[in-house]
Amino acid sequence: MSRYGQYCPITRSLEILGDRWTLLVIRDLLVGATRFNELARGLPGMSRALLSKRLGQLERAGLVVHADGAYHPTPACEELMPLLFGLAEWGARWAFGEPRPDELDPTTLMWWIRGGIDPAPLGPKRTVLHVHVPDGRRRRYWFVIQPHDVSLCFTDPGHEVDAVIEAPLGVLYQVWDGALDLAAVRGDGRLSLTGRRDVVLRLPDALRLSPVAPYVRRGMARAVAAG
Repeated sequence: MSRYGQYCPITRSLEILGDRWTLLVIRDLLVGATRFNELARGLPGMSRALLSKRLGQLERAGLVVHADGAYHPTPACEELMPLLFGLAEWGARWAFGEPRPDELDPTTLMWWIRGGIDPAPLGPKRTVLHVHVPDGRRRRYWFVIQPHDVSLCFTDPGHEVDAVIEAPLGVLYQVWDGALDLAAVRGDGRLSLTGRRDVVLRLPDALRLSPVAPYVRRGMARAVAAG
């Protein structure tokens, strides 16, 4: 743990939270990741050794409880929610823009989308969603959506496809983060959504966006209002 040598609550907070990757680990814990492998999938640029180290630091600081193979945020960690997601709003207003190539990892995005899919609007039957990313390192993904489970497949699962989404990776990221509206990018042709009519109609309700999306939208709206 880095120390600043100043008696100030801000420096004490930074001694716990200021190390590289720490806030992103907390972000993923606060949005529901509990298993080590879940956290590792959402942070592909972070080594597993460093992830283990950061989780240990957070546990010793009283922000995480590790029990039965799972990591859970403590009340102290949960109180970081408005501060952490406030950074999303600030970032959307002052630091956001077009995505950089080094920020776009298709597999990471698909894991995030998997965690955000709500099967309920799609009904009791299995729904298969195929995502085609023409500019991704890996271009094709399949989501097998069932009432109590959503699976992400990297090869064709062999089921009939009910709907297909095709869009550049940067567009998919911006839709996920709330920077672009799904209906708007469908309307202008940047994203294609085709398939069974009933599934296509219900899919926007099933595809919940990133937890930061409301903050991103608010930050962008404030930036526009300020001129």
